[in-house]
Amino acid sequence: MLELTINQQTYQVDVEADTPLLWVIRDTLQLTGTKFGCGKGLCGACTVHLNGIAIRSCITPVSSAIGQPITTIEGLGSAEDPHPLQSAWLTHNVPQCGYCQPGQLMSAAAFLEQNNNPSDEEIKIAMTGNICRCGTYPRILKAIKDVASTNSSGTFYNAAESTTADK
Repeated sequence: MLELTINQQTYQVDVEADTPLLWVIRDTLQLTGTKFGCGKGLCGACTVHLNGIAIRSCITPVSSAIGQPITTIEGLGSAEDPHPLQSAWLTHNVPQCGYCQPGQLMSAAAFLEQNNNPSDEEIKIAMTGNICRCGTYPRILKAIKDVASTNSSGTFYNAAESTTADK
């Protein structure tokens, strides 16, 4: 049995240590917001946070996540208490098909934690690893820029490090 902390909940999973984290999240734990895209870590659809860092869960063995907080799209925000990026995504009508959006949001959230006042070029570079087949890149850029410009504190909600009292 392996013990994982995902979205501030502890889970015991009976899987092989080399099982990709994505399959544990989706198939074993039924947290299906994180998507399978390419299986090679190239498209970004499977992006989650591991200890606050955006990683590709399709190529990350579950054993490397033991003892570290994992945040999936389900833990980023909720309908009642959305992450600022989730609100901006709706304001700017970012999603079309929506398939890549969990990975896009997770990458953007981790990026803004590191750079709270990015230039357009820095956003484009940071988001390069996330593919959107619908081509909503201009709206993604606007949404990220909007969140960065409206957040004067310089910190963003990080579900992996918060407690219920923070919400």
